[in-house]
Amino acid sequence: MNARKLKQIFKDTDFVHRSGTPEELQVAEYLKARCESLGVPARLEAFRVPMGEIEQAQVLADGKEIPCKGFFCCGSGTVEGELYYMPGQDKVSVAGAKDKIVLLDTQGVGFFTYHDLVEAGAKGILFQYGNMYYPNKDIDERDLREQVVGEEKKLLCAMIHSSTAVDLVRRGVKRVQMTIRQREFDGESHNVIAEIPGRRDEWITLSAHYDSTALSHGSYDNMSGCVGLLGVMEALRGKELNYGLRFLFCGSEERGLLGSKAYVRDHEAELPKIALNINLDMIGTIMGKFIACASAEEKLSHYLEYMGAELGFPVAARVGVYSSDSTPFADKGVPAVSLARIAGTNVAPIHCRYDRPELLSMEQLQKDIAFIAEFTRRMANATCCPVSREIPEKVKKELDEYLYRKRKS
Repeated sequence: MNARKLKQIFKDTDFVHRSGTPEELQVAEYLKARCESLGVPARLEAFRVPMGEIEQAQVLADGKEIPCKGFFCCGSGTVEGELYYMPGQDKVSVAGAKDKIVLLDTQGVGFFTYHDLVEAGAKGILFQYGNMYYPNKDIDERDLREQVVGEEKKLLCAMIHSSTAVDLVRRGVKRVQMTIRQREFDGESHNVIAEIPGRRDEWITLSAHYDSTALSHGSYDNMSGCVGLLGVMEALRGKELNYGLRFLFCGSEERGLLGSKAYVRDHEAELPKIALNINLDMIGTIMGKFIACASAEEKLSHYLEYMGAELGFPVAARVGVYSSDSTPFADKGVPAVSLARIAGTNVAPIHCRYDRPELLSMEQLQKDIAFIAEFTRRMANATCCPVSREIPEKVKKELDEYLYRKRKS
């Protein structure tokens, strides 16, 4: 794919397109049209996502209002209690949360910490976002995820800026009152699916998510991965392939891999026919190291490194679980690998206003796509896919921890 086409895609999608919004659907329809322009039929598959419309979000610290954003889907009401800054999430720290409004150092919370706080008697949770030394004071909008709450009750949650959080602790604020009013409802997100047939009734699924967070235009995270899928599609369309290629552009990844989870749920009967999942999440940055995380047998990670050496394309490969859309596939027994070019947040920030097309190099993006397309071609033309369907025990353990089935040991 030439640089002009690449730049045009980033230009056409250079706006916030978060989960469940009309803007996310606009990008889904755009990607569908892009597939069809390459001669590859595509369709949209809808799935449910929980949504919230915030009507009021207010935090009072010792009677003084501070800037905040309420969490979607955390319920409605008013709670008041003593402020409790909790930098750790160990048992001793959690024990002090009873009847408190808990201030965490994080931007979100996992299943076990949330349940620990509910059991300890916390009244509400404040999270923090941003850098107190940056000129902007953006506050991200997040949601309290259903998979985090589980069967527990909802605690009111709000995000404040890091500079405000530091000020609360510095001043020794005693009492906090939090009010959230919102309308919660079922929304809709979409996966975009396109397919290049092969000779076998089996296929390789390539995935990338296209949604952004509330503050980000999502160029690096992860329109770059979607462009990667389109580049592979352009390179391999019309080719004789042994395995078919199914391209999956996932919605709502940023809210807990909801698109890929919906796909493996709705297509469970077809999963035995998927030989391999190749997931792209953030490629093409000006700086950064190309990595591969294989949720599969160790031989796959070695193969990628060997192939990179053969082609003069450095790859740092490992076996494990990657926090992206490869995970639901691996959890269902489908060998998976996530490919990414990872740069430091000082040169390629994500989940913020600075994730724009300027982070990316069209030349590097073309090189990354060429490598991914060649890897895909080799796998798709194999007499039989060389990657075993056995998921290593080490990876299964990491999956159990990542998906909140077990606490991290």
